Amino acid sequence: MGARALLRGPRLFCPQPAVVAKSVSSRSSSRRRCLLFFPSAAALKAAASRCATGPGALNLFDRQLKRKQKNWAAAQPEPERCEYLRQEVAGRIADRVFDITRTFPLALDLGCGRSYIAQYINKDVIERLFQADVAENALKNTIASEIPRVSVIADEEFLPFKENSFDLVVSGLSLHWVNDLPKALHEIHRVLKPDGVFIGAMFGGDTLYELRCSLQLAELEREGGFSPHVSPFTAVSDLGHLLGRAGFNTLTVDTDEIQVNYPGMFEIMNDLQGMGESNCSWSRKPVLHRATMLAAAAVYTEMYGNDDGTIPATFQIYYMIGWKFHESQARPAQRGSATTSFGDLRKINELIPGGKKL
Repeated sequence: MGARALLRGPRLFCPQPAVVAKSVSSRSSSRRRCLLFFPSAAALKAAASRCATGPGALNLFDRQLKRKQKNWAAAQPEPERCEYLRQEVAGRIADRVFDITRTFPLALDLGCGRSYIAQYINKDVIERLFQADVAENALKNTIASEIPRVSVIADEEFLPFKENSFDLVVSGLSLHWVNDLPKALHEIHRVLKPDGVFIGAMFGGDTLYELRCSLQLAELEREGGFSPHVSPFTAVSDLGHLLGRAGFNTLTVDTDEIQVNYPGMFEIMNDLQGMGESNCSWSRKPVLHRATMLAAAAVYTEMYGNDDGTIPATFQIYYMIGWKFHESQARPAQRGSATTSFGDLRKINELIPGGKKL
């Protein structure tokens, strides 16, 4: 299928430091030429207006600022120095893709960044991949992969693809920046084919709680009040409900934590900037006083510091899997159709034919 055949309607797309030693702890080809679609300046302006004023949009984040942050991070001389977290999560998403024993003729990587997920997957699993991101610099500087790829500048809330286009949609650490997460999930469901699957990951509510608490305590002590410096995140209890509302079934939602050790608080903030993960909420405070920053660094070390002098930063990751309905999928049995009650489980050995005992 041609690249342009999948694009829906006019081509209107909504765009929206040095690393010191650190350690990560948690549980446990050839480069193909990419086709890149760029929208016109007028299209970007119109789409940005749609993002800001769309019906029902909460408008928590400055999407234009987020686009600039991601473009800046991708344009750095060595962007891979700050990509350790994205690489780790991308590998775990790829593991979930490999767990599904099928080949996907056409897939979409939503919020692909520099193509972190594609590098872990081969063309025997995904035959062709569309990559979508708001940051054109990331799409120009992608990591090598053997999968044939097409790159499109697109916003997660306004996917420019036709209905029932993709067999698989993946997304790694991108959806926590959208203003209208229910709409973004609806868009993902719309572009999936029946029996298609969505596999995604996003930051959870406990992400960077150490940094958040340290900055708040320092601001309260130095300035008599505090402003949000870490963006709000979705609660895991809401995620399954949002996926169900979007039309997905056979849902799987699980959470994990990755802890990274840094020399100090300022190294954390430098790496967040290098990841393109700086705060872009409208309610953010534009400037932090030097005295407040130094106090926050001292509070961080005192409250959370490790014995070796480093400080931990916790990243909570939500992983989600949802399927689009198809007649061939297994369905739950009708209520009341069971032939054995739970009370009979104590007699399980009598119910098993052949005399085998458990």
